[in-house]
Amino acid sequence: MHPYRTHTCAQLSASEVGQTVRLSGWIHRKRDHGGVLFVDLRDHYGITQIVADSDSPALPVLDSLRAESVVTIEGEVKARAAETVNANLATGAIEVFARSVTVQSAAEELPLPVAGEQEYPEDIRLKYRFLDLRRETLHANIMKRVAIIADMRARMTAAGFNEFSTPILTASSPEGARDFLVPSRIHAGKFYALPQAPQQYKQLLMVAGFDRYFQIAPCFRDEDPRADRLPGEFYQLDLEMSFVTQEEVWETMEPVIQGTFAAFAGDKKVTPAGEFPRIPYDEAMLKYGSDKPDLRNPLIISDVSAHFTQSGFGLFYKIVGSGGVVRAIPAPATHEKSRKFFDDMNDWARKEGYAGLGYVTRKGGEFGGPIAKNHGPERMAELYAALGLGENDGLFFAAGKEAEAAKLAGAARIRVGEELGLIDEDAFALAWIVDFPFYEWNEDEKKVDFSHNPFSMPQGGIEALNGQDPLTIKAFQYDLVCNGYEIASGSIRNHKPETMVKAFEITGLSQADVEERFGGMYRAFQYGAPPHGGMAAGVDRIVMLLCGVKNLREISLFPMNQRAEDLLMGAPSLSEPRQLRELHLRVVEPPKKAGE
Repeated sequence: MHPYRTHTCAQLSASEVGQTVRLSGWIHRKRDHGGVLFVDLRDHYGITQIVADSDSPALPVLDSLRAESVVTIEGEVKARAAETVNANLATGAIEVFARSVTVQSAAEELPLPVAGEQEYPEDIRLKYRFLDLRRETLHANIMKRVAIIADMRARMTAAGFNEFSTPILTASSPEGARDFLVPSRIHAGKFYALPQAPQQYKQLLMVAGFDRYFQIAPCFRDEDPRADRLPGEFYQLDLEMSFVTQEEVWETMEPVIQGTFAAFAGDKKVTPAGEFPRIPYDEAMLKYGSDKPDLRNPLIISDVSAHFTQSGFGLFYKIVGSGGVVRAIPAPATHEKSRKFFDDMNDWARKEGYAGLGYVTRKGGEFGGPIAKNHGPERMAELYAALGLGENDGLFFAAGKEAEAAKLAGAARIRVGEELGLIDEDAFALAWIVDFPFYEWNEDEKKVDFSHNPFSMPQGGIEALNGQDPLTIKAFQYDLVCNGYEIASGSIRNHKPETMVKAFEITGLSQADVEERFGGMYRAFQYGAPPHGGMAAGVDRIVMLLCGVKNLREISLFPMNQRAEDLLMGAPSLSEPRQLRELHLRVVEPPKKAGE
């Protein structure tokens, strides 16, 4: 007999009744029923109920052990009485009567409970992550992550992609975030960078003639953390294709992404492959106030500025007259809502840092609120008719400069949808956002800058770069969004050296700068580069969505906290003076703040 187990804790059934078996695992729970001790023994696979009574020498040993102690049990499989069968447990038809027990490792008092799903402070969960990972939901999420990644790999291979591993130590690249730098011991004063993405390498693979590449790629960015972005590192399904248009990238990847979602979505609906909406960026910003819209929300934002060029409502009249906009967010069937609902929305907007959120109420065709009173019933009726609203629908307004009004309208659309229960919680709504601006205005540096990936092809090519206002140029760039999250981003690449140089010149970099910063790719483009494009899908966000959680911590093995600290391993940590000397480094302490 195997020294530790003949079966896992999820294998035994009625067919093994009468057999002598050996199980190993953790003591999950104990229940003392007056001289009869019931123990739930847990391993990676499941739980088996162990029974020890006064006839068993295992009783005093098991009784003395704390939860999470590791034991090996040898005993006889017995059928449970019909009234005690646990239908929720794979092994619920049997129990094992313990004949002997071997303590493999006794547990001390636990800093957090494993059994149950109690909320616990983040710092305790992360410091004792090895215990946290034993908890049922988190353990299941991690295994679901493993399955999702395996599914992605299989679908990519079936689609003709080959998996390549690209370097981790590389050169700094302008991906839009800070690099993590690694000092070189051999080359004093020089640094490697951890890759923000395998962008340049995957493009070089296409230049090298490999045609279809993919990788579950680790990426490193020194960004501030948030619920849907872990500090430090993340993983993406990275891919690149040669001789493709952006439409071919979409047509290739929709079955992969949709297939993975459908495989793990349970009963939830998933947008069918081939039917992902393709929404231009400008349209998304107008209708949804966001470039990552949640299409489960049926509310559509409208620009109603033209209705206030002549109006008795002075504030909107003044805003529109000075070049601002007025955006409207419908609030359908709110005739039974009290005035407080609308006032609370206005208060919410103010707490978010905006001047406020205007509104109009309507009940049985009668308009209410100061905007309606000053704008007049006839003009309000015209506005409602233009928007297709009914006699019991309310309306919210976001007004101001276009960017600010769009942002407030987008946030209000989400909040109104949630407050009115309009979000379809049983769906994964996928869509492409396309035709992104190639450039944007960098207000801090007072210059034109890239809005997305600097290696993208501008629509219109070098002719557009030479002849158009840079801020009007669109790019062959696209994002894939799902339920309000950006889950992938990609583009058709700029593979022509002269176009690449011109694109960077507009942002203030010279040809010499391009050759210095991106010399490898610039040189490669001199020797025959195929048209190519691709994308990268965020593995962590996809897993988060499919697991139905709101924080990436719940689907990651050993995440850092919100201060980018690994409480389990104690990182970041101080280095020994010897290590710093080897790396030709000296630590310069930041100046102390007043009072420190």
